[in-house]
Amino acid sequence: MGRLKGSLIVLEGTDGVGRSTQIEQLKPWLEVEGYGVVSTRWARSGLLQETINEAKAGHRLNAATFSLLYAADLADRMENEIIPALQAGLVVIADRYMYTAFARDRVMGADPAWSRALFGFALVPDLVLYLKIGVEALIPRVLEGKGMNYWESGMHLALGKDIFESYRKYQRRLIRELNALATEFDFTTLDARKPPDVIQAHLREHIGRFLRTRKKGQLAPPVPFGDAQAAPNVVEEPLAAASSQALSK
Repeated sequence: MGRLKGSLIVLEGTDGVGRSTQIEQLKPWLEVEGYGVVSTRWARSGLLQETINEAKAGHRLNAATFSLLYAADLADRMENEIIPALQAGLVVIADRYMYTAFARDRVMGADPAWSRALFGFALVPDLVLYLKIGVEALIPRVLEGKGMNYWESGMHLALGKDIFESYRKYQRRLIRELNALATEFDFTTLDARKPPDVIQAHLREHIGRFLRTRKKGQLAPPVPFGDAQAAPNVVEEPLAAASSQALSK
């Protein structure tokens, strides 16, 4: 794989929380700060994007197929986008990562151990920034934006008598799982109820601090998730905002 000189930074959070908007503002800021930046999005692999969209249109994906498709998507982007950019010393900002799959799989009834083994190839991020929000604060944003769709509303799980009830129940369960992952993997959590400019300022503060620490050579490079799970106590970094290596505190 070669030496990874760059940094892998992930923004996690449920649908409609504002991840993509924040990343659009982070990229030019980082470039002004002197960093080369590449962004990558969940389910945007050139190889798998059309397949995933077609499969979701049929409304017949089960948990295993759902996760296998997204794992293939990430594997393709890892090989063709993420690792080459890290080798070149760039900052990679990922709009969602394997943690989204872990949360969705758990809500859909998949075995968590199976899900994690499936994504064992993925690099552990250097920094995960979690935009946290409750479902009651999320609903008005979604209604004012793109609305509620089949999958984001959990209609495939038949959780309610209509899409609104299903959305509320599904997102509540999904957010609960993301909150648990944030604790387990020590995400840096930000209050996504704040105004977008306040969130952007907080993101820049955390990312800037991390990158300054990385420049000083105080942080280890990313390792595959499967390796980190097999040897969870190998590395423990003192910087909480960059504790992607400390998987078993």
